[in-house]
Amino acid sequence: MKQYLDLVKLVLENGVKKTSRTGVDTISYFGAFYKVDLSEGFPLLTTKKMEWKSLLHEVLWYLSGENHIRNLRQKTKIWNAWADEDGNLDTAYGYYWRNFPSAQKDKNGSWVIREVDQIKYVIDEIRRNPNSRRLVVSAWEPGNATTSKLPPCHYSFVFNVSAGKLNCHLTQRSGDVALGIPFNLAAYSLLTQIIAQETGLALGHFAHTIVDAHIYYAEKGSPMEKFDHSEGLKEQLKREPLPLPKLIIARKPIDELKFEDFELVGYNCHDKIKFEVAV
Repeated sequence: MKQYLDLVKLVLENGVKKTSRTGVDTISYFGAFYKVDLSEGFPLLTTKKMEWKSLLHEVLWYLSGENHIRNLRQKTKIWNAWADEDGNLDTAYGYYWRNFPSAQKDKNGSWVIREVDQIKYVIDEIRRNPNSRRLVVSAWEPGNATTSKLPPCHYSFVFNVSAGKLNCHLTQRSGDVALGIPFNLAAYSLLTQIIAQETGLALGHFAHTIVDAHIYYAEKGSPMEKFDHSEGLKEQLKREPLPLPKLIIARKPIDELKFEDFELVGYNCHDKIKFEVAV
């Protein structure tokens, strides 16, 4: 997909070298942005093989609202490195999507916690008022962010309805261009299609702002060489994008959707490129 390759080029050519918490240096670019038209096909990268099944399991896990990976890790290892031995995860995006803790005062002036299902709110609000500019979902809870092993990277997204089409804008504080961004792009495009179908809307655009878009970089021969992503991304830049696949979703209520209700049609891609995760 051209938009992704343009992002890779932008960071490689204009980024600056920075250290990171992982101990692996990065080439970092501030304030990257791209936008894709979802009506042109499902934006799963074709310049390398993507793990579609893992991605789908992850999105369905988000929508479940779970704050552990005891079920998810039976399907994919995506979150294993950040969970404890019992599978508990302090950065559970979907938990905040579906159960965000809202502090409110009761009639006696005492603070009480009410959990807010942000996904339900967005769906209901689109049906009530599709012109609403308040279709916001947040995964960033400040108290959690100060203690979490990995605070949410893709922390806020906003839906917008225009001319009968559903658009989504994702804001991400930190984005691993080689590994994370391709998953984020496809995951939120998938979520947008789910909610568009749920609310009877056509597909519009997915837009993505990445505050710190970075590529992990290490010199050849250095102790961190295996974590270098620049060479693999340069290989992708040589590859010609292939036609995008189509995603078909069973017409069921959002909370009844299961893995087998999704069909990816016509996904052809180039060979897999191995990227090591810097934890």
